[in-house]
Amino acid sequence: MDFSLTEAQTDLSALTRRILADQVTAESLGPHGSGGFDAPLWTVLARSGVLDAALPSTVGGGGFGLLEQCSVLIEIGRAVAPVPYLSSVVQAGSVLTDPLLAERWLLPVSRGKAVLAVALGGSFVASDGRLTGTQTAVPFAAFADALLVEANDGVYIVEKDAAGVSIEAQSTTDHADAALVTLSDTPGVALGDVGEQLRLRGALGACAQQLGVLERALELTAEYTRERKQFDKVLGSFQAVRHRLADAYIDVEAVRLTLWQAAWKLSEGLPAAADVATAKFWAAEAGHRVAHTAVHLHGGVGIDVEHPIHRYFAAAKRLEFTSGGATEQLLGLGELVVSPTA
Repeated sequence: MDFSLTEAQTDLSALTRRILADQVTAESLGPHGSGGFDAPLWTVLARSGVLDAALPSTVGGGGFGLLEQCSVLIEIGRAVAPVPYLSSVVQAGSVLTDPLLAERWLLPVSRGKAVLAVALGGSFVASDGRLTGTQTAVPFAAFADALLVEANDGVYIVEKDAAGVSIEAQSTTDHADAALVTLSDTPGVALGDVGEQLRLRGALGACAQQLGVLERALELTAEYTRERKQFDKVLGSFQAVRHRLADAYIDVEAVRLTLWQAAWKLSEGLPAAADVATAKFWAAEAGHRVAHTAVHLHGGVGIDVEHPIHRYFAAAKRLEFTSGGATEQLLGLGELVVSPTA
């Protein structure tokens, strides 16, 4: 396979980075513990064409695919931008293929006027198209206009204002938005057996965001060690510091390599479960090491929750365990290897 980025990926990545550099600031992110969803930024991304670029052409989108979406997610990770691109575009955009549903939900998303959340692995049970159950820590559910809910017989889309829907806001490790979703005899529209598709794209998207988080955290750490002095010498001149930075660089490149291999196979419709699990293993294992390296090499300011590096540390820790940590991925890979259908 060819690991070089396409022109569309490069252009979309550059556009997204420019927008996020202008829009995501310490003031827009708010103080430690605020978190949430940046609705004005979501609107700006829509007006610039970032949101609809990888949505179906049937709803006015650019028709780009998963590779371009991953390029956007990397930039979102670099800026720790609080926007629901993963759930609303990458996941929901891949399964809302019915023209009526696409027009009902994806068109508003492309205009920055709707948010879609995805609730997988909960206790939801469906009976005659009505769902009952709960799921905790559903990303961006507190701001969602609709939810894609995985039940015992498939995935359904449920409107937030439907009967029996209860959404209670929660706070995650990095203070991003999340919510406890409870459904009680709630009507939903069946989307079919697309849970695994949503799961693979969700895990891959978390890897892409993690790459952006780690890449930028390492850049900030390298800049800090070039400027900070100890014993009248810059930190970067110490051999132990250089070794840790070198190890972190290798870890980031491992995340990058495994991400793009998994993304390419999934985008080509090839069996990709093992590749996604491998990418998620590196996003978790390397993510843990790089996040801690960034904090350690920042010294005392590294544990200051108001310092910018803390946002990257907290985001990396959340993404480390999103869709399962490193150990869970290894166990999953073992099952894929011994499975006669793998």
